[in-house]
Amino acid sequence: MSACAAASVVGSFHVRRQLPKTRSRPRVVMTVRSGVSVGVAPILTKLEKDCATPLPVLRHVADAMAADVRAGLAVDGGSDLKMILSYVDTLPTGNEKGLFYALDLGGTNFRVLRVQLGGKEERVVATEFEQVSIPQELMFGTSEELFDFIASALAKFAQKEGEKFHLPPGRTREIGFTFSFPVKQTSIKSGILIKWTKGFVVSGTAGKDVVACLNEAMKRLGLDMQVSALVNDTVGTLAGARYWDDDVMVAVILGTGTNACYVERTDAIPKLPDQTSTSGLMIVNTEWGAFSNGLPLTEFDREMDADSINPGEQIFEKTISGMYLGEIVRRVLLKMTKSGLFGNSIPEKLLTPFVLRTPDISAMQQDTSRDLGGVGSILYEIAGVNSDPSARKIVVDVCDAIAKRGGRLAGAGIVGILQKMEEDSKGRIFGKRTVVAMDGGLYEHYPQYRSYLQEAVTELLGTEISKNIVIEHSKDGSGIGAALLAAANSKCEHHL
Repeated sequence: MSACAAASVVGSFHVRRQLPKTRSRPRVVMTVRSGVSVGVAPILTKLEKDCATPLPVLRHVADAMAADVRAGLAVDGGSDLKMILSYVDTLPTGNEKGLFYALDLGGTNFRVLRVQLGGKEERVVATEFEQVSIPQELMFGTSEELFDFIASALAKFAQKEGEKFHLPPGRTREIGFTFSFPVKQTSIKSGILIKWTKGFVVSGTAGKDVVACLNEAMKRLGLDMQVSALVNDTVGTLAGARYWDDDVMVAVILGTGTNACYVERTDAIPKLPDQTSTSGLMIVNTEWGAFSNGLPLTEFDREMDADSINPGEQIFEKTISGMYLGEIVRRVLLKMTKSGLFGNSIPEKLLTPFVLRTPDISAMQQDTSRDLGGVGSILYEIAGVNSDPSARKIVVDVCDAIAKRGGRLAGAGIVGILQKMEEDSKGRIFGKRTVVAMDGGLYEHYPQYRSYLQEAVTELLGTEISKNIVIEHSKDGSGIGAALLAAANSKCEHHL
């Protein structure tokens, strides 16, 4: 993609060209009350109504999620959820030993990690990782350019291997490759890319084996490594969390993007071509970002979706994940600004898609000062907006409406997956301690969102059952999980 074409893409949206500055934009002049236009209040009221997630809405979403999970397991294309088989049927036991690497390509940053495993007694002896930002142009470049960049980062990292890490003689360095984009897995170490998401528009990869793409790039560099396990970030998170806690059954990523996976019985997967499995279990990657049934949407969601590079797709992701929450808030504030929220002018910065990020709206919700001075500072720095306390309070209310809907819908999605598992084996989920491992910056750094998610789970399941459902943060679990699965595959070829 040319630089000119790429300039019109921000995040994962195609952005319409801005109107020339000379063209006047419509202004709505209204009587100001307490420093804020009276035209703003109805916009907030309607937003809160359209975003509302009362219990019946949550219940519908959970039931629909459970039904879509079941339909997607029956046959490919059976529902919006792809329900991708991971071919991971042996989870870490704690016996794993040796030096293993992990690559984690999950969004705008790429992580390289190594871990020395010491078996049951020592567990994780040492870990090191580096994070590398992916240049914007590579998100719109060719497959070869992207994978050469990844292999180069891995080669540089491998050169820094210190004394804490020991590779047994005669062994090749093995990699667990966390690739968190929709892939049709064909074995534990091969998978065909279905399509890029999260703003990546890389040419020449769709329909290809991503492991082969990486192996070819490493070969071009003369790097002696091999991929032993290809996993989605959610699958890696589940494996990493399961290493420490046998009760982990579900893993959810809530960061820039979102996804969920869980441990399914192989006899409950009609589309599984070969039912042979040493454990009778398999991790299934739901790709739940594509879910869309019964979600409460606003005019701002519909506009954002229409402007995106994938209109009509990934609707659940667009309502609950970190990439989009800030942009929804920006669109609401832009409409309010046209109705006089910040006086009579529309700051040019506020016209820029994705200028307001989810960390910004989270920071505004953390402001407890009387005059919401922190909110004022963020609005000024990010959007060039001068505001008074009453306007700032409305901004916080907008942030809360979007975060509350996102967190509660995510909670309903989790309950939907648990519900489906419980339906197939009464008591296996709700009758005992069941852990949902959570990873991702949105969940980690946005306390209100996290609280709304837990609140929805409790509302849907009731106080008693929800006591058995433990939602635990599993920071950086996907990287170590991928390395653990590489270790398991290295030693347990007969399992896979």
